[in-house]
Amino acid sequence: QVQLVESGGGLVQAGGSLRLSCAASGRTFSYYASGWFRQAPGKEREFVGAISWSGSSTYYAESLKGRFTISRDNAKNTMYLQMNSLKPEDTAVYYCAASKKSATMMSSNAPDAWGQGTLVTVSS
Repeated sequence: QVQLVESGGGLVQAGGSLRLSCAASGRTFSYYASGWFRQAPGKEREFVGAISWSGSSTYYAESLKGRFTISRDNAKNTMYLQMNSLKPEDTAVYYCAASKKSATMMSSNAPDAWGQGTLVTVSS
């Protein structure tokens, strides 16, 4: 099983940017598709986006396209989430996840592994 640890969360002003990292250990990270989810206070966890095992394909929640970008560096066993033009409604705990299934299925299928989450707070 792969283990995941997020980092990079914090407090940022609206309109600012933040980059989250997800470091993987254990099983070979490049065997897994991976992605990001988030959970805002009082709301259910929602899909942010996913990236294929090779990094050649990415998929995003429709509402986040154009502001959020997912990338990965398999040599470093790390995935990233670049978030730009942040809004207060982006405030949430952000989780990275890994799946043995295709990245296209991550929005609707439970991943095989989760990180512990990192808090992002966007102030107005």
